[in-house]
Amino acid sequence: MVFLAGLLGLLLPAGPGLAGEPVKIVALGDSLTAGYGLPAQATFSARLAQALGAKGVAVSITNAGVSGDTASGGLERLDWSVPPGTQAVIIELGANDMLRGIEPEVTKQALATILARLDSRGIPVLLAGMKALPNMGDDYVRAFDRIYPALASTHRVVFYPFFLAGVAGKPALNQADAMHPNAAGIDVIVKRILPRVEELVARARRAHGS
Repeated sequence: MVFLAGLLGLLLPAGPGLAGEPVKIVALGDSLTAGYGLPAQATFSARLAQALGAKGVAVSITNAGVSGDTASGGLERLDWSVPPGTQAVIIELGANDMLRGIEPEVTKQALATILARLDSRGIPVLLAGMKALPNMGDDYVRAFDRIYPALASTHRVVFYPFFLAGVAGKPALNQADAMHPNAAGIDVIVKRILPRVEELVARARRAHGS
């Protein structure tokens, strides 16, 4: 069910006060994007679309989150997850790579290839970073935590350093598994990342002359 839910587009139509045609955004991610354990209206994509709409920013956001996906998995499904007509992409991948102990260089290369392919299509990207759990060991933590800043320094992306900032490690903002945000946690994520998404939308409008 999570997989199917992740393929559904969550559309916020233009309405009074929303200027211009909605910018078509794809949120490419794992269970954190898909909305594991949450109703559809409480997922990251849905709450982000609502928050942007409240500020007069017209968007349609497709939830392309697949629970359990890795960066390499996101690369494998990139072409059909980000169809023609997409104007911007939010990338939230890597948490499962870290939890499985996948070599950081493998994760970095997969993400770099995703970014390069989207750049070749003229699609602006917001890259949401992830951080390794301390119990992965010092060497792994250092290598993994370098992935996202390094990619942001070499690719033309809007960068948000840590997707779970303000939420990770806070029981009141997470589900019982202590890994997935609850509805309140999603709202914190949306509030924090919103300025970066507004920057992404502005880039998309410039890129497409709208």
